[in-house]
Amino acid sequence: MTSILGELEIIEKDFAERLSGVAASDELQQVKVAFLGKKGSLTSFLKKLGSLPAEERPAAGEAINSLRDSMEQRLASRKTQIEEAESAEEERKNRLDVTLPPRGRIWGGIHPVAQLTQDVVEILAGLGFSVALGPEIEDDFHNFEALNIPASHPARDMQDTFYFPDGKLLRTHTSPVQVRSMLRFGAPIRIVCPGKVYRRDSDPTHSPMFHQLEGLLVEKDISVADMKGCLEALMQALFGRSLKARYRASYFPFTEPSLELDIECVECSGKNPSCRICKGTGWLEVAGLGMVHPTVLRYGGIDPQVYNGFAWGVGLDRLAMLKYRLTDLRVLFEGNVPYLLSGRAL
Repeated sequence: MTSILGELEIIEKDFAERLSGVAASDELQQVKVAFLGKKGSLTSFLKKLGSLPAEERPAAGEAINSLRDSMEQRLASRKTQIEEAESAEEERKNRLDVTLPPRGRIWGGIHPVAQLTQDVVEILAGLGFSVALGPEIEDDFHNFEALNIPASHPARDMQDTFYFPDGKLLRTHTSPVQVRSMLRFGAPIRIVCPGKVYRRDSDPTHSPMFHQLEGLLVEKDISVADMKGCLEALMQALFGRSLKARYRASYFPFTEPSLELDIECVECSGKNPSCRICKGTGWLEVAGLGMVHPTVLRYGGIDPQVYNGFAWGVGLDRLAMLKYRLTDLRVLFEGNVPYLLSGRAL
């Protein structure tokens, strides 16, 4: 028994010396394995218990367990000391001086469509127009019937319009806002209606969800000349220079007469036969417009014998592509920030 205790004292002394030289967590783990691991000094010593006389085994086992408990406690205490020291060193290396001035951050850019919408609204506000908004989930009356679109019109086809089971639909244009505004405010009225619209279409120049802005002016003695002057002033202010304009006869159920507005190509002004934007024609289609149909005025609660007016619609996404020289409509909805900001004056 005396020899066993002497050997345990040697193991304890060796353990204390090695523990005192430990300065890192990995070194501490090595000491633990060397003494308490499966092949450690103290673990191997337990195998000697079987060779001792039966009367000496309890005392020897007690001495070994006591030393093991002591080692584990000292290892745990040393582990805490090392972790605290390592944490303090890490804080020292990565010290943050909260008294330093902030580095600041780069400001983001406004999305092209949002910026263009803001520009158009500001231009038209200078002409006396105010903004009117309406729901994106519409009913048949405001989206079609009140706009003089009969039940047989192709725009009602399921291939063009997103319908809900209850008969409601996602608005296909912002014109329903015009009807709602006329019913609410009467005449005279000058409003612009920006917002999202939805149609079953998707390719490089079309999206199932896109942005549209429609304008409505209803007063007494309004002529086509007033309408042309308003639209040309808008386009010239938007693109920052005088642009030639031409009008082509068209058809819209809610206007009569109906026209389409083309402006000279903002890229080449018709001087480049291989222009990628106008395809060499020199003209760009930008708006549909016309004098408000008397039937629409009646649905809006306005007497067409007293008032008349004009309305127009423009695709804000298309105008953004022209103004900021973007080549693919779909990128406006994909969050590609470098592409969206390329070529734009921030």
